[in-house]
Parts: sequence; C-alpha cells; structure tokens
Amino acid sequence: MAVQEARQGTDADGIHEGGCTCGGCPHGVREGHRRAVAAFLRLRDEFAAGQGLPPAVAHSASASRQWVSEELTQRAEAVAERGRAEGEAWLGRLWLRTVCAVWGAVLALLLGEALTAIGAGWTTARTAALAAALVVACALSAASLLHRARGGPLAPVIGEDNRMSTSRTVAACWVLFLGYAILLLAGRLAAASDHAERDALISGLGLARGAGAVTVLAVVCGIAVLVRRVVGLRVVAQRLQKVPAHRPRAADLLTDDSGRGAFTDIQYVAVSAVALLFAAVRLTRRPDQLPDLPWGLAVVVLISALTYLAGKYAEGGRPVVLSVVRAREPGDLDGPIRTGDDIEIRGAGFVPPGAQSADRLSRMVVRVGAVDVHVPLVPVTGGFRNPTDTVLTVPVPVEVEPGAVEVQVITAAGVATNRCIVQVTD
Repeated sequence: MAVQEARQGTDADGIHEGGCTCGGCPHGVREGHRRAVAAFLRLRDEFAAGQGLPPAVAHSASASRQWVSEELTQRAEAVAERGRAEGEAWLGRLWLRTVCAVWGAVLALLLGEALTAIGAGWTTARTAALAAALVVACALSAASLLHRARGGPLAPVIGEDNRMSTSRTVAACWVLFLGYAILLLAGRLAAASDHAERDALISGLGLARGAGAVTVLAVVCGIAVLVRRVVGLRVVAQRLQKVPAHRPRAADLLTDDSGRGAFTDIQYVAVSAVALLFAAVRLTRRPDQLPDLPWGLAVVVLISALTYLAGKYAEGGRPVVLSVVRAREPGDLDGPIRTGDDIEIRGAGFVPPGAQSADRLSRMVVRVGAVDVHVPLVPVTGGFRNPTDTVLTVPVPVEVEPGAVEVQVITAAGVATNRCIVQVTD
C-alpha cells in the first residue's frame, strides 16, 4: 500500500506530475503546502460556522471553544511544518535560477555590444566590459554553488529573520556595480599599449573623479552594518518584536514584516535604483573612469539612506497591557472576576508583525499569577476573533488563588508585557 501511494503522482518514467504531494521533490513540497493551507482555511471557516463539533463538547461553550482551539493549533503546526519545508526547497532551487539570470544578463550584454558595434566597430572598451562581466558572473556562479542551500549569492542579503534585507541588498548592488566598474578599468589598463592612455585610465580611478560614487558606497555599506546592529539591540532590549518568516521574498525589500508597504524601504530602494541607473549610464558613456556621480544626486541618496535609518529607529515598540476587565456575555450579570470567568486584556502590540498565521497566534501565552494560560483561537470567517493585536480573551484558571493577581502577556516573539494587577474573588 505504501509503495502504491508513493507511486501516485508519477508518470510511466517515475517523474512526479502536477498533483504530487509526496514531499520528496520540490514540486511535491510546494503542492503539499498549498493543499495543507487550503484544508486549514476550510476547517477554520467550518468551525466559525459552528460545524464539525463533536457532540461531547457541543453543549458547552467553553469546552467547544477549547476543543476548536486545540484542533486548529494542531492543524496550524502541520501547515507551518509544510511551509518551512517549502521554504527550504525554494531556497534550494533559487541558486540555479540566480545562475541562469546572471548568465542571461551576460548574454544580453554581449548581444547589446554586438548590435551597437555595427558601424562603429568593436573596441577595446567593449572587450573589457565583456571580460569584466564574465569575471563577475563566474564569481556569482561560484557563490551560488557554495551557498546553494541558503539561496546562492542571495545568502548575504537574507537577514536573520529569513527575510530579504533592504539595506544589505542596496549595499550589495552598489558593491557589485563599482566592483564591475573597477574590473572594466583594469581590463582596459591591461590592454592599453599607449603610455598616455594608461595614464588617463589611472587618473580615471582618482578620487576626484569618483568621489560621489565612493561616498555613496561608504554610506550605504555603513547603513547596512548599522541597521543590523540597531535591530539586534532593539530585539534584545525587547523594544522590537521579530518573528522569522518561512522563506525570503522579493517583496521584503519594499514591505515591513507584516507584508504592508513601508515608505522608508520603498523610497530607499527607488532612490538607490535611480542613482545606480544614472551611474551605469555614465559608465557606459565614459568607460575610461569611475562613474562621476554628481554631488546633488549623491546627497539625495544620502538623505534617503538617513531616512531609512531613522525609520528603523522609529519602528516597533514593546507590547503593553493597559487594562484587564471581566468579559461579559450578553445577558450576564455584572460582577467581580472569579476563577473560571473570562477576562478581556486590552492593550497594544500583542500580535507582532508577521505573526498573523494560526501557528504563531497559538504560541501566545497569558500569565495569570503563576499559571500560564494559552490564548484560545476563536475563528471567524476569514480570520480569528481572538487573539487580536489590541484585545485578548482568556479564562481565569481554577488554580489561581483568590486575591491580587498579576496578569502578563507573552507574545509569539517571546516579548513579555508589563504586569497588570487584578482582584480575583472566590
């Protein structure tokens, strides 16, 4: 039976077809994750509509809520495991795609030079440009092979939270571009036979010619290092909540951890891309010197980089409990908080950015006195009513002793809030 199931989704040659979910191939991992997510969403919506409850717990609201939460938590963990496997498989495929993209760019450069050489003739500068591109492509291909399990040459720009880092990506683009420019000049210098031409190429590497580009390179590399330090210190100090992603995405360059567009990231990438394009045009027009980036454009890039850094300082914040009240159902009488009652915790920052998935929400804990209470998942159509970023509802366990009790929330990122004292009566 196991052999028969293992052969499902393969053709006559044993190749996995479109419906494969075995997990033994990249397509199977991706398809299995997609189907697991779809099944979880269907189950969540069924529970939200009151369907699928066993008769043993259907008579009790608290029992049915606990059963639904446990069931969704188990299913969410299975979906998360599929997601992590899919992310690893995606990274394993990325290196080959990157190599193809790099050599495709080299081929495009060759075709472009061949077309523009018609009538004008082939020059030493064209040969040096192609040779520099081959050197860069070989270096990136070697990096792809060595780091193929971590995304190939993209491994240095993937942050500790498994997301594409905007600051590292911008810095890496400037490093690659200026490295290519220096290789181009080195190739022309090696091929130069005239003494005056060699002197002109050496003077083209002078700081007076490339001061703007060198300044921008220094600033963006410094920003990349400083941002990593700032984020690390804020996470340790519990001023910033970081939840790892299942896999990096290109959209990470323009969005925050929750997937919303971030102004500071967008403007930094856009301004840097425009400056790089201008520098590339200058290098094309003057391949005998470093691209002379005008100081006006260089200052614009510096302002954009400082804005991005200021945004990193300003983002985040520690979660906080503002108040704790007794949760009241319609028709209930007003009264004090007793063991077994539901309490409503009001505050801010309970759900970290990127932790909206069910497996992350299920990791939230409320510490009531000395008892840790897992926050139950309460589904509604299209999402969850509990927990939310500003309100949590949990029952007061019977193990809690009457009297003054401290209530504290621990988020999915492991950050603890302040303590709020409530009175629990018999």
